[in-house]
Amino acid sequence: MERITENPSAHRHLEKRSVEELLCGINAEDKSVPLAVEKAIPQIRAFVEATVPKMRDGGRLFYIGAGTSGRLGILDASEIPPTYGAPPEWVIGLIAGGDSAIRKAVEGAEDSLTQAWVDLSAFGVDFRDTVVGIAASGTTPYVVEGLRTCQARGITTGCITCNPGAPVLAVADFPILVVTGPEFVTGSTRMKAGTAQKLVLNMISTSVMIRLGRVQDNKMVDMQLSNNKLVDRGTRMVMQATGLAYQPAQDLLLAEGSVREAVRRHAEQSK
Repeated sequence: MERITENPSAHRHLEKRSVEELLCGINAEDKSVPLAVEKAIPQIRAFVEATVPKMRDGGRLFYIGAGTSGRLGILDASEIPPTYGAPPEWVIGLIAGGDSAIRKAVEGAEDSLTQAWVDLSAFGVDFRDTVVGIAASGTTPYVVEGLRTCQARGITTGCITCNPGAPVLAVADFPILVVTGPEFVTGSTRMKAGTAQKLVLNMISTSVMIRLGRVQDNKMVDMQLSNNKLVDRGTRMVMQATGLAYQPAQDLLLAEGSVREAVRRHAEQSK
């Protein structure tokens, strides 16, 4: 299988380039990524439309990956509770090598044929859940074999990869292929491939949360009020929805704990 993500960069002799030339070259390559993601929207749509009803019925969304891909999955999963006020068990990110691999590479972790299933089993994964394998190359054993085991047990699978013909595509019920081509630095898939994966993850989790009712209009009405900035944002959302002045809106928000509940309480009191 040809790994186009590993093909030689079109940019030569980088060590001789000026900083301006390096930055412009990286930017030129990056511009191609959203266009590549756009071509995969039908695949992303199919995955989201299959995932939402499963989550409405109590299923969870798992991301599995190694290295950069694993870290991106964990990043996306970790943002769901503060952004949408959703329970942390709704979306779970797992990385080859465990949590210590988030900051430092764990030698050989991605080559395990069995560890992904061990990691998933710790959460009691079953047919109600959906498991997405994230692998730029599409060949990572941790991801491929993890999805293969899930498929064999009737668990819905998806994948995000950047190489046509990658083995991971064959073990994904809902494959998402984003062809980003060679990297600016040959083989450095944390760059364009990583950016594509991040964009797809943004699209998946955001659209899933919207369809699950965690957004009203265009507002994060269930976000956690974890700092002053978010309290201020929430206050202004309550003001807009209720017509209250700033301080009464903030008092109501803090008393109720979320924009959704503050607006609901105000509506009840106004009857």
